[in-house]
Amino acid sequence: MKHSAPVLAAAFAAVLLAAPNAQADMSHSSMPPEGSAKVVATDAAVRSLWVNHIFWVRNVVVATLAKRGDEAKVAEAEVVANAHGIGDAIKPFYGDKAGDALFELLAGHYGAVKAYLAAAASSDKAGQDKATADLLANADKIATFLSGANPNLPKDTVLGLLQAHGGHHIDQIQQLKAGQYAEEAQTWAAMQEHMYVIADALTGAIAKQFPDKF
Repeated sequence: MKHSAPVLAAAFAAVLLAAPNAQADMSHSSMPPEGSAKVVATDAAVRSLWVNHIFWVRNVVVATLAKRGDEAKVAEAEVVANAHGIGDAIKPFYGDKAGDALFELLAGHYGAVKAYLAAAASSDKAGQDKATADLLANADKIATFLSGANPNLPKDTVLGLLQAHGGHHIDQIQQLKAGQYAEEAQTWAAMQEHMYVIADALTGAIAKQFPDKF
């Protein structure tokens, strides 16, 4: 069934509105996977990669809203480099082709966030709806990819995590645009915690799938 962008935007808004309660629940599950020293070290590295994703995307948002083009370009280059890093991190387990495929999916994620940012900056409601629809579609693609690669990553669970992540990006953009800095500080804290949840889930699933490599 084909859904219109406004319908998808409304669905995504529902995820976003539910995020505070969901985040409270997920904060208790943000626990590094137990295991060997290599599992612990891997999880720390994966956490760092995902936190750097939101760090550099936030820098793009701030610079773009302030119309500092050169600063935004530098931050965007770091976003791309980070996406390569996340893709490269799975290559030892799934191969180069899979790592490159994940990079392309993450590029699509950032592309949708950037499109939403541009639309929000110009108060383009239709553009925001389109970017939201693209963000939702991309989340489904990433969830399908990861669940297909690892049976320990149920698609619905991964999709829920990615939808909440996209909601955080949208919330942050709107708050920074409106000058709601106290609210954005709370969103930033939630985003960091959520990155830990995603990183822990990925590392734990990979360690379970490939115990001989840990």
